[in-house]
Amino acid sequence: MWVDLPEDELRAYRSAQTEPADFDAFWDRTLAESRRYEPAVDVVPVETGLRTVDVFDVTFPGFDGQPVKAWLRLPAHRDGSLPAVVEFLGYGGGRGHPLESLLWSSAGFAHLVMDTRGQGSTWATGDTPDPVGSGPAFPGVMTRGIESPETYYYRRVFVDAVRAIEATRSLTEVDSTRVALYGNSQGAGIALAAAALDGAVSALVARVPFLCDFPRAPVITDRGPYREIAQYLKIHRHAVERVHATLRYFDGVNFARRAKAPAWFSTALMDAICPPSTVFGAFNAYAGPKTITVWSYNEHEGGGIEDEAIALAAVREVLAHP
Repeated sequence: MWVDLPEDELRAYRSAQTEPADFDAFWDRTLAESRRYEPAVDVVPVETGLRTVDVFDVTFPGFDGQPVKAWLRLPAHRDGSLPAVVEFLGYGGGRGHPLESLLWSSAGFAHLVMDTRGQGSTWATGDTPDPVGSGPAFPGVMTRGIESPETYYYRRVFVDAVRAIEATRSLTEVDSTRVALYGNSQGAGIALAAAALDGAVSALVARVPFLCDFPRAPVITDRGPYREIAQYLKIHRHAVERVHATLRYFDGVNFARRAKAPAWFSTALMDAICPPSTVFGAFNAYAGPKTITVWSYNEHEGGGIEDEAIALAAVREVLAHP
């Protein structure tokens, strides 16, 4: 059993993370570089045998115009444009099988699940390579290119995420004014960053979010994936300042300070993978309307299906979808 801080201290906790002076300029330039590529979205029907959900194999241009895969799921019986949910995935997973993840489309939403470049095979398959090389790294993706914000792995992932939102809005089946973001763990960290960078999404669901409150997170838990950073710095002893400087550009706390969409977070008090104080670091900094559900006796699974049920009700209300 592992406990971070009591709930009353968590609600008062404020992250010590600071932001680089050029944080906004860095991300404006990064996005502008990838938006030079035509936003061509390839959508191919997939025969699944389902009768109430239509599935499409999607390819869109992500970071540097590189192709990123996704699944698009739509209610088979639809009339007019639909509110959409864009989902980002947990660490090590990919978009998986077309028959997986049917909740949002079954509830009447357009649902786009973005593949995470270079991931897949830990708990679900992936189909998007990360063609960008990096220097030496600890096994996993947390330390790929970590000594510079220009080369860090999550720079590419966060751009992919913003481009996924733009690709979703471009679909004729989607009401571009009603797009929500949804993610669990790493997916929640990606969703938080994308909500801030896009600036126009309608709602955010961040379940037990990862990628928050650096450099504190890797020193208060010895569980992966945060442990990858500690292991890297154990070997690269003279890179500590460079790594910490890089992570300031990718910290969910700094994105939370810019995100304005109504948001629902969750955390679990016994979560040693995404410690609750790191989640509250982002939640307490969040600039928009927000609520958080705290699961006192759960670990990284958080509220499980209860989280999903709460998220569905919250998104349905915000997007005014009966």
